[in-house]
Amino acid sequence: MDLYLPVANLSVNALFIILLGGGVGFLSGMFGVGGGFLTTPLLIFYGIPPTVAAASAATQVTGASVSGTMAYLERDGVDLRMGAVLVAGGLVGSVIGAGLFELLTAWGQIDTVISILYVAMLGSVGTIMGREAWGSLRAMKAGIPPPPRKRRHHPMVANLPLRWRFYRSGLYISPLAPLLLGMGVGILTMLLGVGGGFIMVPAMVYLLGMGTQVVVGTSLFQILFVTIATTMVHAMTTGAVDIVLAGLLLLGSVTGAQVGARFAQSVRPEYLRLLLAVIVLLVALRMGVDLFIRPEEIYTVQ
Repeated sequence: MDLYLPVANLSVNALFIILLGGGVGFLSGMFGVGGGFLTTPLLIFYGIPPTVAAASAATQVTGASVSGTMAYLERDGVDLRMGAVLVAGGLVGSVIGAGLFELLTAWGQIDTVISILYVAMLGSVGTIMGREAWGSLRAMKAGIPPPPRKRRHHPMVANLPLRWRFYRSGLYISPLAPLLLGMGVGILTMLLGVGGGFIMVPAMVYLLGMGTQVVVGTSLFQILFVTIATTMVHAMTTGAVDIVLAGLLLLGSVTGAQVGARFAQSVRPEYLRLLLAVIVLLVALRMGVDLFIRPEEIYTVQ
């Protein structure tokens, strides 16, 4: 069934987009990530313009984050004070990202920049994740227990002024650290349409030293509000949000996430992380190759 996307200005197979959203949702539920970092490249591969893909993926991440945030709030798994600082940084970052988005669009370089950023980001994340998962698997097969992780924040964070107490996270650190972290994720959300959880969660654990019991919930809390702001900014400035595309993706991702979460319970987490690393690296490789292939249509008329 073909459906016309008014903002993307092309017709797509609605069932295929729903299945694509379901596949990303399945991976999201299985690996515990937002999925936006895979949605945008897959939409670009299908032929959706990168600007529309990034803006619409952010809208989809917003819808997918609501249920997760509510669930963690009910279990008291969210540090609201830390989340508020992260959201404040994310809102500032989304405004900065909107300015960069418009500037790059005016220069005619936004599509290229989105692709390059994705190749760099996915390549780095996939490599780090793959090395960590492979090391864990080797240690597990050798019968070596993993070394206990010391919970402490990074020395750079410890040197920042104006310390606050974040009681739910058990931290006494400067709010400048989460503010800057939220700002960086806000910029990425605006430019790339990602929720940022795959960057936010490890940064909260290894840089801020947060306890694992509140990391995921606080990350989802930040992602929810920042993607809402990003969607609104995109709608008012770039006009790149295709609500029809976002709705189809959300329809598939909600169902896929439930199936993925149940499937993940029967597989060891080390194998899941290694599989996700392979998928991420393959997507990065494909986008990297596309940067050097001459497109079928070199020029477009608007």
